[in-house]
Amino acid sequence: MPIRTNRGRAAVYRRLWGWPLRSTTHLTISLVVLAVLLIAAGVLVPKLVGDNGSQRTGRAGEISVNPDDGKAAPPASRGTTGPLPTRLSEPRESPTSAAPNGDAMRVAEQFAAAWVNHPDGITTEAWMAGLKPFTTDEFLPTMSTVDPANIAATRVTGAPVPISSLTSSLEAEVPTDGPKLSITVVSTNVGWRVSALDQAG
Repeated sequence: MPIRTNRGRAAVYRRLWGWPLRSTTHLTISLVVLAVLLIAAGVLVPKLVGDNGSQRTGRAGEISVNPDDGKAAPPASRGTTGPLPTRLSEPRESPTSAAPNGDAMRVAEQFAAAWVNHPDGITTEAWMAGLKPFTTDEFLPTMSTVDPANIAATRVTGAPVPISSLTSSLEAEVPTDGPKLSITVVSTNVGWRVSALDQAG
C-alpha cells in the first residue's frame, strides 16, 4: 500500500537512517558498504573522465595547443635532463670609438673660456651664468660650490686636445695659464654639453 501522508514517510525515513545505529553489526555493515561505494567511485570516475581529458591534453609526444595564446608548444623530449635553455637577451651596444666631434671640441673650448673668466668682484651667480649654456643641468649645480676667486687660471693658452673620443662623449684637455682643464663633453638632446671637469696641476 503506498504511503500517502508526510508522517508515514518520515517514519520510513527514520527507520532507514536509524537502521545502522541499532547495533554494532548494523553499523559495521553500513561502513563496509559505504567504503565499497567510495572505492568503486574512485576507480570508475577517473576512467569515465579520462577519455575526455585525453582529448584535451593530447597524447604523449604530440604538439599541445594552449587555448590562451594559440601557439603550439614543442613535444617534450625524452631522456633529457636539466633545465631548458633560456632565451638570450639581446647584447647591449657598447660605446664605440669615433673621430673627435667638432661641436664637442668647440663646447669644451667655450666652457674653458667661461671657466677662466672671473674678474675681481664677480659673483658666483654671474660666473655660473657664463657656464650654463655649455653645461648639463645635472652638472651645473656642482659649479655653485666653486668660489670664482679661488680659480687660479685667468686665460686659455691653447686649443683643446682630445684625450678620448666616443660616438656619444669626448674628453679633452684645455691648457690655461694655471692648471690644465680635463673636460668631459657628452651628447644630449639639446646638443653637446660638459658633464665633468677635472683640474691637473
